[in-house]
Amino acid sequence: MKPDMPILAIDLGTSGPKVALVTVAGEILAWEFEPVRLTLLPNGGAEQHAEEWWEAIGRAARRLTAATGITRVAAVSATAQWSGTVAVGGDNQPLASAIIWMDSRGAPDIRTLVAGRPTIAGYGAAKLITWIRLTGGAPGLAGKDPLAHILYLRRAHPDVYRATSVFLEPKDYINLRLTGVRAASFDSITLHWLTDNRAIDRVDYAPQLLALTGVERAKLPDLRRAIDILGPLTADAAMHLGIEPGAPVAVGSSDIHSAAVGAGAVRDYDANLYVGTSSWLVCHVPFKRTDLIHNMASLPSAIPGKYLLTNEQECAGACITFLRDNLLFPDDEFTTSRPERFYDLLDRIVEREAPGSGGVIFTPWLYGERTPVEDHTVRGGFHNLSLTTTRAQMMRAVMEGVAYNMRWLRDAVQRCLRRPPGAIIITGGGAQSAVWGQIFADVLGRPIHQASHPILANARGAALIAAVAIGRRSFSDIVAPIAAVHRPHPEYTRIYDELFRAFIRIYRQNRDIYARLNRR
Repeated sequence: MKPDMPILAIDLGTSGPKVALVTVAGEILAWEFEPVRLTLLPNGGAEQHAEEWWEAIGRAARRLTAATGITRVAAVSATAQWSGTVAVGGDNQPLASAIIWMDSRGAPDIRTLVAGRPTIAGYGAAKLITWIRLTGGAPGLAGKDPLAHILYLRRAHPDVYRATSVFLEPKDYINLRLTGVRAASFDSITLHWLTDNRAIDRVDYAPQLLALTGVERAKLPDLRRAIDILGPLTADAAMHLGIEPGAPVAVGSSDIHSAAVGAGAVRDYDANLYVGTSSWLVCHVPFKRTDLIHNMASLPSAIPGKYLLTNEQECAGACITFLRDNLLFPDDEFTTSRPERFYDLLDRIVEREAPGSGGVIFTPWLYGERTPVEDHTVRGGFHNLSLTTTRAQMMRAVMEGVAYNMRWLRDAVQRCLRRPPGAIIITGGGAQSAVWGQIFADVLGRPIHQASHPILANARGAALIAAVAIGRRSFSDIVAPIAAVHRPHPEYTRIYDELFRAFIRIYRQNRDIYARLNRR
């Protein structure tokens, strides 16, 4: 292996895969993106096609290798959207569309599974205690975890369930295509809520939980560490990617875990604030702890021996997409054209508008919420509109509303940690906006450190995990690649303090209405 050979990193997001060439030190050399479709279905369905993922990965990778002339790599490593399910047959082909992290059709199955008396927060007490003791958490009642996906398939599509040879997370399905090996990492499997996570270096399936759920062990992948080598890149996969075969493929990690590594948030309590389609605020911790009320827990990390305090808010960048496609420039008779540089224009308009948006508050719960409340019936909206409200105020209010939701999550994270998080490093597509970064700083009242190449944090993390796997890097060497720091303005933070309190009251006073309107 030449010491200067890069790593090929694959990052499958909800909007599509990014494929990057990254040095073992984490420097991005070049990258490509290819979009994929998302299908939203009645009753909370959200699906994509696994074969379309693979074809998109190939197109992006071949463009990348053709543009750079690099066809020999030190390793290959994938990361992907977490909490998804691909039902794979005996021939290693998908049997149905992939069910992704937004899908809540399994909610009734989960609620039936976890029921019991006495009841604690919707769970049978004995079942809840068993889950928390073994896993550190419990299946979400909203039905968006892979366990819920599997139970939904068993009920609604029994033929698919019976024919399934193995259920795989998106990252682990990509690894199957790369190597022909079926396996999951200690971290990617955790939202199945079927593993004993007490011995952090020896995560394995818990017989009690398999019996409780009725999910057969034979339909689940073997488990490895994220830094293990899964196998060599096959000749077919190499041809698909446009590189030479035989490179070691790391087991790798899911997106939340790889983003934290790529952000350089590898030391305990340093936080990664990720703003993509969804959003999260996670940090590595030296303990196993559960906050059931706020739907977060410290679960196995990509870093051996460490836990990652995990959580996720459903809609962040998705709110900007909603603003653009549904309100500002929908495909209808009123719209003549969409600006080519929409996001730059959005930033300019928002930056001119005063903090607080004239008192307009946007709630970003467009597809329910996971944390800091698990509520699949809550919905978003604009509040406190008047005849003098401007479009610019509504545009800024969308960015501020996502930041209010993050402050709500930050407060819950802080209580769970029993201390403030350390440095907050922002990554994801939303982190490319300096205006939004400043809004986060002002709303949170904390400096926000913007990572360089923030949209590629997941790919960078995947590459660094592979660099550790092949012995070219250690996690203790990784530093945060900071490009800028957004510092809070106390006078704006005071404005946002009042609006944040109103934001919380909007949820508490309207959640019963949302539940009645969206109970189906």
